[in-house]
Amino acid sequence: MVYEQRTYRNLVKADNLIKFEVIDQETDLLILAEKDLQEKALELVKQYRQELETFMKKDQIFGKTFSPHKVDKKAPAIAKRMAEAARQAKVGPMAAVAGAMAEAVGKDLLHFTDQIIIENGGDIFLKITGIKKVGIFAGNSPFTGKIALEIEPRLKPFAICTSSGTVGHSFSFGKADAVVVIAENACLADAAATAIANVVVEATDINRALAIAKKIKGLDGVLVIKGDQMGALGKLKLVPA
Repeated sequence: MVYEQRTYRNLVKADNLIKFEVIDQETDLLILAEKDLQEKALELVKQYRQELETFMKKDQIFGKTFSPHKVDKKAPAIAKRMAEAARQAKVGPMAAVAGAMAEAVGKDLLHFTDQIIIENGGDIFLKITGIKKVGIFAGNSPFTGKIALEIEPRLKPFAICTSSGTVGHSFSFGKADAVVVIAENACLADAAATAIANVVVEATDINRALAIAKKIKGLDGVLVIKGDQMGALGKLKLVPA
């Protein structure tokens, strides 16, 4: 999700890490690492953007469809990961692009830092060594600024991805204020958040959204917010912001 003023970026807190931004065309990453890796990160963003853009010129359906799309075996790895996540979540491959970019860049940067947090349009890829708190931005919902996720470190990097039908410019068929998905696979977390958010028009749709989430294998935790109502499943810990 792309949030216009990006005020939600202040919700990611890690005082012991160095913070910097990497911007290339539409891609705008906030990165926190143990050292300043801005130059290397920009190089990686350009590399993965070029791979995707070149591929999308050959496969023009990939970037436009709202349905799962099978890609050629010669497609770049990032496109294959997006397509597989889209197949599992039953959405178009571009529903996974923000998570895919954060994950691809993040995994490469882990060769230079033991900790990394990359935020790309509301989707976060991270590898941390201590407990972190991530605030939840849900537009005009009364929960915005009031609750946060307490995130514990894991042996492997993982992702926290958010989709909304009321905030930002990303397309959604629904009107969820926020759907937050935690998963080891950032592409899957991003695609799943989109799929789950697509069915939320009213607060009464929250249970239906959670039922859809249960059918997507590989999700660790899901939070759905609509107005003053929320629903959750899986492993996640909500704390005061």
